[in-house]
Amino acid sequence: MAVDARDIENLIRQSFPDAKITVEGDDGQHFAAEVIDASFKGMNRVQQQRAVYAALKGKMDGAHGELHALALTTKAPD
Repeated sequence: MAVDARDIENLIRQSFPDAKITVEGDDGQHFAAEVIDASFKGMNRVQQQRAVYAALKGKMDGAHGELHALALTTKAPD
């Protein structure tokens, strides 16, 4: 089953309820997301992105993942 931008945002929001989240993409497989959350303060970029990927609950795992590609930008608020 294909996912849409709203599905991705909802999954991320479950783990980051106060984040500013922007998700773009409309082909059902390729998306770009920006997640800005205070919990990222003190984390490096890899740690931030791992936290977001964990929030996606396997939607990107292996050949059977529903989400083929996600260009991800993460940061703590200024």
